[in-house]
Amino acid sequence: MSNYRLNNLLSPRSVALVGASPRQGSVGRAILGNILKEKFKGEFGLVNSHYTEIDGVVAVNSLGKLPFVPELVVVTAPASEVAGIIDQAGRLGTAGALIVSAGLGHGAGSLADVAERGAQKYGMRLIGPNCLGIMMPGVSLNASFAARMPGRGHLALISQSGGIAAGMVEWAAQRDVGFSGIVSIGDQLDVDVADLLDYFALDTKTRAILLYIEAIKDARKFMSAARAAARIKPVVVVKSGRMAQGAKAAATHTGALAGSDAVYDAAFHRAGILRVSDLRELFDCAETLGRVEKPPGKRLAILTNGGGIGVLSVDRLAELGGIPAAITPVIREKLDAVLPPTWSASNPVDIVGDADPGRYAAALELLLADPSNDAILVMNVQTAIAPADDIAATVIAVVNKYRQQRLGSAKPVLAAWVGADQKIGDQLSGAGIPNYPTEDDAVRGFMHLVRHRELVEALAQVPPAMPREFTPDVDAARQIAAAALADDRKWLDPVEVKRLLEAYGIATVPTFAAADADQAVAHASVLFAQGATVVLKIMSRDIVHKSDVGGVVLNLTNADAVRAATAEILGRAKALRPQARISGVIVQAMVVQPKARELIVGVADDPTFGTVIVFGRGGTAVEIMNDKALALPPLDLQLARDLIERTRVSRLLRSYRDVPAVKPDAVAMVLVKLAQMAADIPDIRELDINPLLADETGVLAVDARIAVGSVARKFGGAGPGNFAVRPYPSQWQRHIEVNDGWRVIVRPIRPEDEPQIHELLRHVTSQDLRLRFFAPIKEFSHEFIARLTQLDYARAMAFVAFEEGTNEMVGVVRVHSNSIYETGEYAILLRSDLKGRGLGWALMQLIIEYAKSEGLKAISGDVLQENTVMLQMCRELGFEVKTDAVEHGVCNVKLTL
Repeated sequence: MSNYRLNNLLSPRSVALVGASPRQGSVGRAILGNILKEKFKGEFGLVNSHYTEIDGVVAVNSLGKLPFVPELVVVTAPASEVAGIIDQAGRLGTAGALIVSAGLGHGAGSLADVAERGAQKYGMRLIGPNCLGIMMPGVSLNASFAARMPGRGHLALISQSGGIAAGMVEWAAQRDVGFSGIVSIGDQLDVDVADLLDYFALDTKTRAILLYIEAIKDARKFMSAARAAARIKPVVVVKSGRMAQGAKAAATHTGALAGSDAVYDAAFHRAGILRVSDLRELFDCAETLGRVEKPPGKRLAILTNGGGIGVLSVDRLAELGGIPAAITPVIREKLDAVLPPTWSASNPVDIVGDADPGRYAAALELLLADPSNDAILVMNVQTAIAPADDIAATVIAVVNKYRQQRLGSAKPVLAAWVGADQKIGDQLSGAGIPNYPTEDDAVRGFMHLVRHRELVEALAQVPPAMPREFTPDVDAARQIAAAALADDRKWLDPVEVKRLLEAYGIATVPTFAAADADQAVAHASVLFAQGATVVLKIMSRDIVHKSDVGGVVLNLTNADAVRAATAEILGRAKALRPQARISGVIVQAMVVQPKARELIVGVADDPTFGTVIVFGRGGTAVEIMNDKALALPPLDLQLARDLIERTRVSRLLRSYRDVPAVKPDAVAMVLVKLAQMAADIPDIRELDINPLLADETGVLAVDARIAVGSVARKFGGAGPGNFAVRPYPSQWQRHIEVNDGWRVIVRPIRPEDEPQIHELLRHVTSQDLRLRFFAPIKEFSHEFIARLTQLDYARAMAFVAFEEGTNEMVGVVRVHSNSIYETGEYAILLRSDLKGRGLGWALMQLIIEYAKSEGLKAISGDVLQENTVMLQMCRELGFEVKTDAVEHGVCNVKLTL
């Protein structure tokens, strides 16, 4: 998550090109031509030991011979020379290099490794190698070998493929789409997708960020950067390999369902990134999101002069999850007054093929004023009666008037002029009206707005806290997994599975292990005495899917049947799997819940994103049904509910006919518990509950498998080493006693703390708010507070303090690390009526302790000169205090850790 020195690379004041040659068709010659053509405004130099001049530009034989130190070095030299060039540039003080050259290899000892270590020695940043280059229209820099330079605009493109980036430039040129920047990252030796997400998220020229991704290198880094960027502006991604088959050899249903592309879908969803299927949809989506406000709902009103195209658009809207807006009796009466009797009298509002500009204007004005729709799609099929460009001009005038009246809170208006020439499209685009060639594209554009709003709302939601009654027996569960590992076993036996699930409060059926028929009969007799029917299952660590060997017999009602079934199961298993280690049979109570839904829940491991949670429709045909959704842990109840709602089977959890609804949140709570189990016991490699029966009484795990195994940490830093998203750091909760015996509880902030943050701010004076935020602030929006409370704990931490007696929030302190995790910026705020009691000192000590534990080298902050109390406390804590060189009313404080 490093944007360290990226501004020097992407907006440099000086550039040197190393390796250009006069040879036609060479990469170096192409890049030189592009730089010269764009007339880069800063200093530019050419380095080539074989030529003294190329294309009229003087060349020197080394970087040291240039009359300036370049901020950016563009390298097109042979691979064998790259490491030496990086070392030479680093010694001069160059900020970074763009390595276009290919063939540097991969891994320890490669030319790439030598170049990377050389760059790290000097704090240089590297883009590439093996990339197309960079195109930054804002600074007139085209350091790429693309065929043309894109125009200036507000879209940023980050691409793992140079060919895709070049193709997108050509495609965008045809549509007059501009860019704030295009970066082809190639092999990502240093700068990666996450770094550039951080950069463009804070770039004021960038309105939306486009991604072309083939694979993620560091999933935790990517998730943290993506979630931060998506809160600020739209992030849209195309991911190749959608049809790739992941986890083909998985031993459990859960593992088989968690294919690699499905995990990427889950990661993008969790990060608030909108995924689209192809490059055209990528541009359409970005342009739509950038031009109009997001609608408050998904009700679309459609205005058209063609009935057939209107019906097609309604069909597509329903397929994509949108809602055709209702035409209320009041609006219908008003439309009757301005439209001919032959109009459709419903949505789509078909105003008939001979509609002229006046008819469009009258209908559109009424629909814009109608609160029963959230957005409007205006469509036109060209006829010989009314010129399409006149109608477009009228629509633009009506929309502009409406927007001026609404002062920025206007509902979205989209357009589809079927068969129109480019001039009409340019007219509509110039007026800020997204327009599309077909009704299908237009409806998709509307649903992009809807989906993006839903994703952003999910990022800013305040999820409920973990239910207090959930207190797992973590020690007991860990002992079960440890015993299996000590016994060199991969799979827990069914009795261990039952004990492990029950340690996390997940109900299971009574389960007993029997080595032979006599033990099976003894256990079954206990169940018969309770009025239960019995099921027998083969018990073997080598037979995972019992039904594959006929290893399950149901509906046993007496001892003789149990004895016979035991012999039958054991005999069949030995015949079909002679090499399998067979331990006996499992005896379970037969569960008969005719109105229960069969579900599957589980835990799987992904090579990129680590642990994933799986939910879907269960049963023996689970892979055939393929009704599943995935989520990255940790989960809370809200995230678990969202996971459930992304499946078709979620509809069956509601009541229908004579079937009562499943007990509220019973299934969601199981998912939360599994996520917590995966955090507590990283040795769990796969977990599969299938079926999990769910009805109005709750849930019951009927059959489950759990695989364990020691595994190396996938991600560094604190928290579970296999979670791409860091979970809540509960280990930092403290009880602190400050002056006069005042006791407070301090813990990391949680999303549900938002209401108490608002209450805390009510007890802070306007003067203290000005000292904290450097400006008078009268109102704090939900979005503002949500950003403070919605941390992923990977790049930022905030501690909140509560008075023990009243449980009122009395203070908050936070630290946000810089882009390369070397220093962090702190901030602190206390209730004004409780200052001077030692709480500020205690919170500052805590944040310093946390920063040290994270490996930060220093923490710093900006303090107004007039905030003498804070400056005095900083001095006493050992901070260095200096007056800011530019803002003389501000002091920079820094503590070396």
